[in-house]
Amino acid sequence: MPAYFQRPENALKRANEFLEVGKKQPALDVLYDVIKSKKHRTWQKIHEPIMLKYLELCVDLRKSHLAKEGLYQYKNICQQVNIKSLEDVVRAYLKLAEEKTEAAKGESQQMVLDIEDLDNIQTPESVLLSAVSGEDTQDRTDRLLLTPWVKFLWESYRQCLDLLRNNSKVERLYHDIAQQAFKFCLQYTRKAEFRKLCDNLRMHLGQIQRHHNQSTAINLNNPESQSMHLETRLVQLDSAISMELWQEAFKAVEDIHGLFSLSKKPPKPQLMSNYYNKVSTVFWKSGNALFHASTLHRLYHLSREMRKNLSPEEMQRMSTRVLLATLSIPITPERTDIARLLDMDGIIVEKHRRLATLLGLQAPPTRQSLINDMVRFNVMQYAVPDVKEVFNWLEVDFHPLKLCGRVTKVLNWVRDQSEKEPDLLHYVPHLQNNTILRLLQQVAQIYQSIEFTRLVSLVPFVDPFQLERAIVDAARHCDLQVRIDHSSRNLSFGSDLNYSPREDSPVGPYLQPMPSEQIRSQLTAMSAALAKAIQVVKPAHLLSEKEEQHQQAVSAYLKNSRKEHQRILARRQTIEERKERLESLNVQREKEEMELREAELQKVRKAEEERLRQEAQEREKERLMQEHENIKRRHVRERLEQIKKTELGAKAFKDIDIEDLEELDPDFIMAKQVEQLEKEKRELQERLKNQEKKIDFYERAKRLEEIPLLKQSFEEQRIKDMELWELQEEERITNMKVEREMALEHKNRMSRMMTDRELFLEKLMASRRTVYEEKLKNFQDKLDEERHVRLDERKRERKEERRKVYYIEKEEEAQRQEEEKITKEREERERTEREKREAEEREYQEKLRKLEEIEKKRRQRELEIEERERRKEEERKVNDDQMRRKDLNRWSD
Repeated sequence: MPAYFQRPENALKRANEFLEVGKKQPALDVLYDVIKSKKHRTWQKIHEPIMLKYLELCVDLRKSHLAKEGLYQYKNICQQVNIKSLEDVVRAYLKLAEEKTEAAKGESQQMVLDIEDLDNIQTPESVLLSAVSGEDTQDRTDRLLLTPWVKFLWESYRQCLDLLRNNSKVERLYHDIAQQAFKFCLQYTRKAEFRKLCDNLRMHLGQIQRHHNQSTAINLNNPESQSMHLETRLVQLDSAISMELWQEAFKAVEDIHGLFSLSKKPPKPQLMSNYYNKVSTVFWKSGNALFHASTLHRLYHLSREMRKNLSPEEMQRMSTRVLLATLSIPITPERTDIARLLDMDGIIVEKHRRLATLLGLQAPPTRQSLINDMVRFNVMQYAVPDVKEVFNWLEVDFHPLKLCGRVTKVLNWVRDQSEKEPDLLHYVPHLQNNTILRLLQQVAQIYQSIEFTRLVSLVPFVDPFQLERAIVDAARHCDLQVRIDHSSRNLSFGSDLNYSPREDSPVGPYLQPMPSEQIRSQLTAMSAALAKAIQVVKPAHLLSEKEEQHQQAVSAYLKNSRKEHQRILARRQTIEERKERLESLNVQREKEEMELREAELQKVRKAEEERLRQEAQEREKERLMQEHENIKRRHVRERLEQIKKTELGAKAFKDIDIEDLEELDPDFIMAKQVEQLEKEKRELQERLKNQEKKIDFYERAKRLEEIPLLKQSFEEQRIKDMELWELQEEERITNMKVEREMALEHKNRMSRMMTDRELFLEKLMASRRTVYEEKLKNFQDKLDEERHVRLDERKRERKEERRKVYYIEKEEEAQRQEEEKITKEREERERTEREKREAEEREYQEKLRKLEEIEKKRRQRELEIEERERRKEEERKVNDDQMRRKDLNRWSD
């Protein structure tokens, strides 16, 4: 049964008393009752220590659901009065949970939990695995210590975020807790919880946009709110990158872009720089080198525009990275076989458009557009000299025999700089692939065939297998027309004249067209030659004569054009008038015919409706009669069934069928029941009388046989008891004699020590009496001093207690007066409503009485009218009889 307290202080004292004896659950129940009580909904200073103690107990007992309920109640109590108290309580709660988790982590050797989802710890697979696998003491300790506390800490973060969402007063605390939750996921490598946390934050942001009309709702147009949301999303993006959750990282990028679109002001350059840096990492991990390079371009331009103190070393490092990233973009767009078969070009374009929107671009970038931007802004000027010439070697110069050798030097330099610039090292494989493709394109323009060993010697940084793989990929993607002859180990280029390379094939160093390209442009060349032949066949003077004839025909038409136009208009007008006249005649005739048909149909419809109405009425009457009969029969049958279920009814009607009972008279059925009841009553009385006589005789015979047996048993038991008593008495006397002899012996032995004992006690007492008196005096002095201090303290506490009691009584008196005022107002309002209802009731009764009088008068008038009509009818009949008799007399005469 919950305990109710007049004051919250008493509940806190009671909880402390429970804690002193080690009863945490009763203490938690006491504080829970106070927090849930409707009587203490006004915030006071005592509420905060009560809430802190309550949350401390929840953490000790790992009662996360009770902590959640308490926090929601405390939010309702202090939200309008002291929101700072709610922040302090929430921070203290999370601090306690983190300390407990850290303590459990220190006791456990397991640093990372192997549980995939904390909300579903015991999966069927884990139960089966634990049943068939061995588990040592440390594993069991880790599972029992660390796992529950990690789960409790995760639930605490989630509950606090749900508690503080869409509340502008605690917005800073909300984002601090979100960032702490991200650190928790990083510390314990909780990927499933990280995904749930991201989904919750995304859901909270959607709720903010939907419920922006609430009083405490967050205004996303506020710059401070936007900056806090962006800060939290950047922490989320950084955590996702650290945990290698690239899908969550991409979702975080989309969220950040959505927040950018909500902001009316441009974001801060430092924020955009951090954003571009992380987005470039996400794009590179997703295998999208094009947008990775585009992001680095945006970061490069932003740094050049906004950073005035950019050092030459930083400029060189950024330019080198932009150059290598741009040249690492695949020369041909990567496209799988499935994408080509399914014709997914539209989907890919839409995807690129979405990614370009995340970077603030108007259109999706291409490799060529990025290279043009790099040339226009002269990025190569600031790059490292060892890397600067790579652009000319891959995109401008045509020298296939020295291309790979030159690029190899640059790649070796990049590998040497891996300690200083580790980000440049992952561009090496892409640069090698692009170099191989450029080499094949240039070799195809020079050679018709080349030995494979010769080609391998031109590419020193890959083995023959990788080179052959690159050649096959180039031919498969329609980037190059090449055939491999494994029998002769040769490569042939441009041998198929029907082959047509892709129209969007990349542009690079160009020397001469391939034979297949010449075949493709043959029609264009033929068209140009035929145009020249036409100019020879039809010279210019023939064209001028034809133009003069055309001008004469045009002038003749212009002279007669107005008359011809008027004639055509008149003819069209005549045709239109004739059409309108014929249409009006047809419409009038159709209208008359329709009216006749409508009249006939109306007659038929009315007759049919009348017939259907009469049939429906007859069917309704039959149905009502049938239902009435069925209801009556069902009621009779149910009643008879109930009677037959009783014991009396079953005996009375056991030989009569239920169908026959339905035909019987109810009086007959009742008489049958009464007769059966009387019969059973007589039989019962006879049975009871016979049974009474039988039991009486049996009991008398039993007692007569029992008397001698009881006497014999009593005499035997008396003899046994006497023997037992004599035996025990002899044993007791013997024991007492032995004990007395031993006591006398001890007395004689100990009496010799009495003199020594008394001397020792006198010496000891004399030596210790002085010490005792001195300590007693010191104790008395300290006692007087402590008594004086405690009396002063008690006076001060009593004074403070009286002051608190005075203020509390004053508040209670004010509250009582307010409640009495509200009660009086409510009673006055109820009295007014009651008087109003009584007045309305009296008015209604008065109206009802008047209506009854009017109805009574009307019935009286109707009775009078009927009486007059009856008298007139009787007089008329009498007059008719007299006239009839007169006529009969006249005819008889």
